[in-house]
Amino acid sequence: MARRKSNGGPTAEELDNYRKLAAAQPKIKIKIKKLHANSVIPTYSHNGDACMDVTAVSARVVEESGYGYIEYGTGLSFGIPDGYVLEVVPRSSISNTGLILVNSPCQIDSGFKGEVVLRFKWVKDSNMYNIGDRVAQIRIVPYPKIEFIEVDDVGDSERGINGLGSTGQ
Repeated sequence: MARRKSNGGPTAEELDNYRKLAAAQPKIKIKIKKLHANSVIPTYSHNGDACMDVTAVSARVVEESGYGYIEYGTGLSFGIPDGYVLEVVPRSSISNTGLILVNSPCQIDSGFKGEVVLRFKWVKDSNMYNIGDRVAQIRIVPYPKIEFIEVDDVGDSERGINGLGSTGQ
């Protein structure tokens, strides 16, 4: 039996099994169009990554309602298949900036065929991304079609109707 690492991480055998499982995952072919000469096709940085980084090819500062925004163009358009959605989330490097991805997580439906542009709220006089930087992460995931059924009672649970802050955290 393989010994668990002292830090509690997976054993070499478990890592090998994870790699085999990841390699066996079917690959979905997604159409992508470069809209700018410097556009960068997203790739996975490491084996096991769930998301791919997207790179800024343009930047535009926008002032609206007293807020400063910066919009980064990716120069990319995606042909997302029906039944899938492209999700955009911040990179961990965002903590080194004064930026907040304002529509996060962002969902881009299969019907949208334009350039993916990311809008960040910007704290003035703070760090920001530069053109050529990786500015966000994306992943394309399937989603179920939902049909709601109106009922008089949705059932009980341990939490019940207790809402915000009800878990004591």
